[in-house]
Order: sequence, then structure tokens, then C-alpha cells
Amino acid sequence: MRNLLSGLVWIFLYLAFCLAPLALIIGQDNPPGRPFLVEFSVALGFVGLSVLALQFALIARFQTVAAPFGIDALLKFHVQITFFGLGFALVHPILLFLADPKYLPLLNLATAPWRARFAFTSVIALLVLVVISLWRRRLRVSYEVWHISHSILAVAVVLFALLHASLVGFYVVGIVRHVVYDAYIGGLIFLLLWIRVLSPIGRYRRPWSVVEVRPEYGNASTLVVEPVGHPGFRFDPGQFGWIAVGRSPFSMTQHPFSFSSAADTPEGGTISITIKAAGDYTRTIPSVRPGTRVYLDGPHGVFSMDRRQAPGYVFIAGGVGVTPFVSMLTTMKERGDVRPVTLFYASPRWDEVILRDQLAELDAALPNLTVVHVLSRPDPGWAGESGRITAELLRRHLPPQFRRYEHLICGSTQMMDAMEDALVEVGVPPSRISSERFDMV
Repeated sequence: MRNLLSGLVWIFLYLAFCLAPLALIIGQDNPPGRPFLVEFSVALGFVGLSVLALQFALIARFQTVAAPFGIDALLKFHVQITFFGLGFALVHPILLFLADPKYLPLLNLATAPWRARFAFTSVIALLVLVVISLWRRRLRVSYEVWHISHSILAVAVVLFALLHASLVGFYVVGIVRHVVYDAYIGGLIFLLLWIRVLSPIGRYRRPWSVVEVRPEYGNASTLVVEPVGHPGFRFDPGQFGWIAVGRSPFSMTQHPFSFSSAADTPEGGTISITIKAAGDYTRTIPSVRPGTRVYLDGPHGVFSMDRRQAPGYVFIAGGVGVTPFVSMLTTMKERGDVRPVTLFYASPRWDEVILRDQLAELDAALPNLTVVHVLSRPDPGWAGESGRITAELLRRHLPPQFRRYEHLICGSTQMMDAMEDALVEVGVPPSRISSERFDMV
């Protein structure tokens, strides 16, 4: 209930912030002869600017904001709402041109005033940002390059839009400007300072050090890190953190990975993070040496059995998506938790089953754990399940009381979509299905 009320409050504040710029228009007299379509265009422009400015709040990793929704849901919303901002940014000038042809000369940047040039630059930067994000893999843009360009373009979009509105000037002068418009600029400056300065300073003062780099099956590695000069932190089983290995916390890019160790970490205790080599950055993890400085931003996320209490659980994992479930199962073992759990784990081959040995130990230690390995390319002689996890395969292994259990899914986007459909098909209520998604771009 507390999270529900908190979520409703944040939604209300978000909508209020998006619509607040309309106060710049309400109560002011329109210029003589200015048609309604122009005023409507201006309103869309202000709301679009507000939506785009709020994007920085969505990615600022404020734990109190993310708590009711999950940081992955905020990141997904961050992606989706960008299209609304883009739509407002494009419709705003189109309506001006339709309402009055006198605005058409603004398209000639050689003679147009600076307010038009700033608007054009803002829209172009936004279009480039969206294109690179949507087609990053097709364009073969690395995550690091995308993240840096995305950050620069996002600042440019909002900065040039603010300059455009300031130079137009009609609705941003007088007392209203000081109350609303300048407050927006101040809020944006604070968000940028928080993201690039204040939050990194906090991480800089709480460093971690690599204790061990352990090779795993499936071209993965487990980083074991310990806090240096501070007690570390506790986390819920299944949560994750953004990590910077061997680089400054002020660096432009960090990467999110789930914790794979038990959640009830004692003060000063180590934390394990299992990472599969799948890109330029992750391929460097096996070469990390003990003693390397690490910075962690966490814990984050609501994908946890502790937040989805139930008489039993069904976990469905694909590839490295097993890591949060290993954290949950290890936590259950240390707590003496004997609730029944069925884990469906999809892997390509037996020698690519990440954390295979840990799962075998957990299977032996937890009396009510059932692990169902599903291999898509099994070797000859494999006697277990093969192919893909389907509704029929689920029916063969789900426990009798599965409809009362919580069902958690972690894997690729395509797999999670398929599993959500399959679980509903076998009779699981949608309210008892949760997944965590990070494949945003």
C-alpha cells in the first residue's frame, strides 16, 4: 500500500510538472490577431520541452522515485515518453506554418533569427538521438559511444529549446518567468549536477576493491568485490547495481549487473557480480586483477522475492539472466527458507550453463528446489529437456499449486515476452508475473 500511494504521488507530480508550463500562457492576453492554432502550438512546445527536461529526472537513479515502479520500468518509460516529446517538438512548428505562412521564412537558417536556429538545432539533435538509440546495433555503435553521444545530445536538445523559448520571450517575461521558467532552468541544472557531480562524489567516497575474478561456464566471470573504508551495503536478493571497474566514478559510462551472491551481506562483507562476455566492455572482465578499484551505484531494482512474498516461487531464466535467481536461492539457503521453488533455466549447451556448479550445490542444499535445465542445442546423450521453454514444457514441470506462486522471469527481451504469454496460457494470473528488463537500446 505504501508503494502504491508513493507511486500515485510521483505520477501526480510528474503530470503536474509536465503541465505547469501552461501557467506561462494562462492569464496572459493574446497578441491581437493571433489565431488559436498558434497558441495551441505554443502550448505543445512548452509541454514538449517539459517532458524532455524531465527525462533527466527519470535517469538520475533516485531510489525514492524508483522504489514504487522499479528502475527498469522508469528506464522503459524514459524511452517511450521520448516519442511523445519528439511528437510535440515536430508538431509545434508544423502548426505554426499551417496557421500563418509568415512563419515559413524561419526555415531559411541563413536569414532566420537565432531563436529559430536554436529551435532547429534542438529538433535535429532530438532526431539524431532517437535514430541512434533505435538503430544502435544496426549502425554498429558500441554501448559506450552511444551512451556518451546520448548524454551530449540530450543536454543539447533541452539547452537549445530553452534558448529558443527565452529568445521568443513572449510568455517567459515578468514575475511568471521567475516563478516557473527560471525554476525549470534551476531544476535542470540541479539534475545535471546530481548526475555528473554529486552522485559520483558519493560513490568516490565509498570505493570497492576486487578480491577475486572467478571464471564461470558460458564465457562468464564472477567479480567478487569488498568495500574499502566503509561498511558496504545490504541489498534485496535479485537487486543490481551500476558498476565502474578500473575507472573513475565520474566516467561517462557505467554498466548495470545483477548481484549473484546472498543478499544478507554482513558489514564489510563481499558482493559477487556475475558478468557474461557479450560486448567490448564485458570482454575485459576476465583480465581484471585483484586489487582493482571498483565503484558501485546501488542497490537498485524491485525484482526480488522479498518484495513478492508468496508460499512458493517459479523462476524462469535465460543465459546470464540466472544471476538474480542464484542470489535469491543462495539467500534462501542461508536463511533456512524451505519454500518450494521451481527454476526453469534455458541455455544453449550444457557447457554454457552459467553458474552451473553453484546451482548444483543449491539443488542439493535446498530440499524443495527443482531445477529444470532446458538446452536449445544439446549434445548427444542429453536426457533432459531440449528446445525452448514452452507452455507445454511448463505444464510438465509446474508444481500443483503454481497458480498461488509468484513467477519471476529474467532473460532476453524476446524470451521474457514469450514466457509472459506462456505463463498466462497455462493459467498463471498476470498479477503474479514479473520480469526485469534492461535491454532498452
